[in-house]
Amino acid sequence: MKQFSLVSAFRSRALRLSAAAIVVCGSLFTANLIVHADAPKTAADYQADPALMIDAYRHVEAASVSDAIEQLLHEKRYMSHRMQSIFPAKFAGPALTVKLVKQENRDADALSGMLKAIDSGGPGSVYVMQVEDGADIAGMGGLMGTAMFSRGFAGAVVDGGVRDLPQLKKIGFPVFSTGPVPSTSVSHYRFGGMNIPVDCDGVRVNPNDIIVADQDGVVVVPRDKAAEILVLAQKLDNSEHSMYPFIEKFHSIQEAVKQFGRI
Repeated sequence: MKQFSLVSAFRSRALRLSAAAIVVCGSLFTANLIVHADAPKTAADYQADPALMIDAYRHVEAASVSDAIEQLLHEKRYMSHRMQSIFPAKFAGPALTVKLVKQENRDADALSGMLKAIDSGGPGSVYVMQVEDGADIAGMGGLMGTAMFSRGFAGAVVDGGVRDLPQLKKIGFPVFSTGPVPSTSVSHYRFGGMNIPVDCDGVRVNPNDIIVADQDGVVVVPRDKAAEILVLAQKLDNSEHSMYPFIEKFHSIQEAVKQFGRI
């Protein structure tokens, strides 16, 4: 009996040690995974994976993107306060550009290229339209918005008016524009081209530039610098988000700026 008890005790101790070893190894493995998962991406990582880069831009603030562009490129790449969203929204994606030229006409096909452009767009695209002298002209409305929504567009940015807001709000399709207006572009405008450089509220937008939009406004990211800008924007975002609890705890924005170097 005594020998059996010793053997049982030995086995029990061995099992406990094995279990402990498994827990330790498992913890180390989990920790390794966490560290790996939280490791920040580099510009090279994003350049090698454009889809990952676009997704990351959907989670960064437009203000941080604007600041990153100013710091890196010393350029103004944000649209003015005139560009307002029809409801609070946040999106990001590559630009599909369209230009409408102001020209009175009776041509039934004058705007057919605009419709073709919509039907050529893929999921995640952002429709960016320049409407010449279009503050009082609806560059798009419910029909176009519904078509974009059905094709998976991320949103639209129109340097001109927008109409049919009830339908756009009903389907939840976000549009930034100079404001709601009931007019039409039919017979007053002609299609001027798609996937060409356009001027949207004073900012040049090239096809495939990345559009970042949220409640602070719209920013245009030049595609060739997008990865570098994203990495800096993420750092600025992280710094600012860390400052909020610091300010709440110590009740001083001056101390927060000293600590984090951001305002």
